[in-house]
Amino acid sequence: MAETSDVEMKTLEKTHNGIEVDSAMENPSSSESESDDDAEDLRVEALEKELAENPSSYEAHVQYVKSLRRLGQIEKLREARESMNTLFPLSPAMWQEWVKDEASLSTGPETFVVIEKLFERGLHEYLSVSLWCDYITYVQEHDPSVQEYSPAGILKMRNLFERALTAAGLHVVEGNKIWEAYRKFEQAIFHTIDDSDREEKEKQVNRIRSIFHRQLSLPLADLRSTLTAYKAWEVEQGTAPVVDPGELDGLPSNVVSAYQKAMEMYNAKVQHEEKISKQDASDMEKLQHYMTYLKFEQSCGDPARIQILYERAITEFPLSSDLWLDYTRFLDHTLKVPSVARDVYSRAIRNCSWIGELWSRYLLSLERGHASENELSAVFEQSLQCTFSSIEEYLDLYLTRIDGLRRRISLSGPADYALDYALIRDTFQRAADYLSQYLKAEGCLLHNLHLHAYWARLELKLGNDPVAARGAWESLLKTSGSMIEAWQGYIGMEIELGHIHEARSIYKRCYSKRFNGTGSEDICHSWLRFEREYGTLGDFDHALRKVTPRLEELKLFISQQQSTHLAASATQKERAPAKNVSQKRGSSLTDEQTPPKKQKKDSTQKSGTKKERLNEVKANKPENSDEQQVNDSGAGKTKFYTDECTVFVSNLGLEATEGHLRDFFSDIGGVTAIRILKDKFTGKSRGLAYVDFSDSTHLAAAVSKNRQTLLGRKLSIAQSDPKRSQKRVSFGASTAPDHGAGHEEPIAASKESTEPRKSSSVSTRREDRVQLKGKNTFAVPRTLVRPLGWSKNEQTSEGDEKPKSNDEFREMLLKSKKVDKK
Repeated sequence: MAETSDVEMKTLEKTHNGIEVDSAMENPSSSESESDDDAEDLRVEALEKELAENPSSYEAHVQYVKSLRRLGQIEKLREARESMNTLFPLSPAMWQEWVKDEASLSTGPETFVVIEKLFERGLHEYLSVSLWCDYITYVQEHDPSVQEYSPAGILKMRNLFERALTAAGLHVVEGNKIWEAYRKFEQAIFHTIDDSDREEKEKQVNRIRSIFHRQLSLPLADLRSTLTAYKAWEVEQGTAPVVDPGELDGLPSNVVSAYQKAMEMYNAKVQHEEKISKQDASDMEKLQHYMTYLKFEQSCGDPARIQILYERAITEFPLSSDLWLDYTRFLDHTLKVPSVARDVYSRAIRNCSWIGELWSRYLLSLERGHASENELSAVFEQSLQCTFSSIEEYLDLYLTRIDGLRRRISLSGPADYALDYALIRDTFQRAADYLSQYLKAEGCLLHNLHLHAYWARLELKLGNDPVAARGAWESLLKTSGSMIEAWQGYIGMEIELGHIHEARSIYKRCYSKRFNGTGSEDICHSWLRFEREYGTLGDFDHALRKVTPRLEELKLFISQQQSTHLAASATQKERAPAKNVSQKRGSSLTDEQTPPKKQKKDSTQKSGTKKERLNEVKANKPENSDEQQVNDSGAGKTKFYTDECTVFVSNLGLEATEGHLRDFFSDIGGVTAIRILKDKFTGKSRGLAYVDFSDSTHLAAAVSKNRQTLLGRKLSIAQSDPKRSQKRVSFGASTAPDHGAGHEEPIAASKESTEPRKSSSVSTRREDRVQLKGKNTFAVPRTLVRPLGWSKNEQTSEGDEKPKSNDEFREMLLKSKKVDKK
């Protein structure tokens, strides 16, 4: 590494205004300076170690550059800045500091070229009027051709000024700085022209006048001062009378009209400019003010002003992904200049590389601008190195790339066709390999189906390869074979191709599989329809023999489930209202039972020790009552859950476990118990759960997490309310869960049950609605099967019929025999 001379280092130190630099060279005996140097050296070593472990730490890069600058280690400082700029865009202040340091080290043609490149790099990243002014000043002071006002130098400066005006000339607050510098440059040229060359003098006057007119037609700050300067200049040229500076007399009508319109526009913008320039406003408030300002500019409809306001906003908020997305959307749909859009997208992905949508739009923008395949491929490969927040963003990138290749095939010649389609197939395969581990999840199955269905279709339409299309479907079935849509899509492709034998083979593979919902029945009926329309009678009979046992099995399984639910609901009805029945009996007093007797009975029930009353309550409590006894292992005591601090969770992924739920609620704490409801036959989760919390504060925090995502699914979280659901419970409701019997949530989850399950809970109404024909009564709920000797005329106090005793029934039989003999 080349050593920097002491003179250069001293020069560098003296140019660092406002920054504390090492002063050891001016006072080498200073012990404090040496101590500071040692501390700074240690800091540099620590930062180098940190950057080696984590090169993407923006703050570490910033501190490393500052430390090296204090120490005056020029070579290391250059490397550090280059390394940082490789990963991140630098702010305008960082570029100004870099340029200042390099300009202070040496002068000459080589240094001038280096600094010009630094200016160009800095101006490309963010909008900065001050950096443009520094660039213009540097070129004027250090370029010999400009200093001599040679034709080449004048042309160079004019081009530089016009670039600066295009980039920042519409900046409402600071744009006038560039206009004034431009006028001064042209006026300096005017004074270099010989007085005898009247024609050249007149051309230069018109050029200066044109700059004045352009500036006066724009809504810029200090426009009145510009008007005053213009009138004074015209007086110097002898083309305008000396009048009051505040008047517009003597000016061309077109200038007056443009000036008045510009002032009206400026006055409309002032309030927005004041809001975005407030020093005490927070970042969120300032960003909101920018968005409001942008809506105002968009309503005015000037694309150039809209673009420069976007540039001002992203300079202040370079990490706002919403701002970049809005900006690029404006460029794609309104401005529609491919070169400008490409430049902005390249900066957007450097600032917000973690936004997949920006990368996808970038690829589309490059395609609109007819970018080369090498450029498209490079951007696509670069995007895959980024980290996105969802699997959908990666999938969208792959599909965007495939879409572009597909569209390009229609424009390519026969020689390029095979190459382009090979790229499509390779991209599909890479997408399947890269995303397969994520697309297996419950919430991503449809994305997986979309990818492989698209792949199979292109293999047929573009690749003309049915074998490869079948391979795409088979690849999908390996990971998503439980999706009926995957099998249906595969079969549909074969039928469309006229491959009846292949479609029949797929039906034979999948008709016995178990699909969600009614999928198993649907695939069986679909096979029968297929054989009716495409097969022979023998094929139909074969399918019927295969499908019929399967349909009977499914029908029996559903019947058993419904019967179990009916029986369980009826049992629950008999047990749960025990307390209400007791009250009902007590309220309908007979003539023999007087109120005093009732009071005596109540007092007897209330007597006894507290322990006895508790045992009595526990003995009379239904199995699935609202209060469940749970062991508190921490205290060795017993507590009762009353659903006061319980939430009901639905739309839960079937793969979710208690651990997943505990982690989901870990940020609020207070979880005391978790119960996931499971199917009695399969033992699998039903997608429902109850979570108990220690107090109402944690309960409220849990309810606030409603609609948040767990394992790719948005959970529905509500406080459990068994009392409300008990009023709504009806005959045929699903089996009560382990906790909180009669809750509303499980009942709501069983809406797909048959019509009898919606009947009234009254026994007589059950009898009217449920009509089971035939001799078999295995599916009839126990409450509907009457024992022998049941009479319709005798009823209990609850309104039910009272059965005969054995003696009474025997006497009835004897009487009936005597009647028969007579």
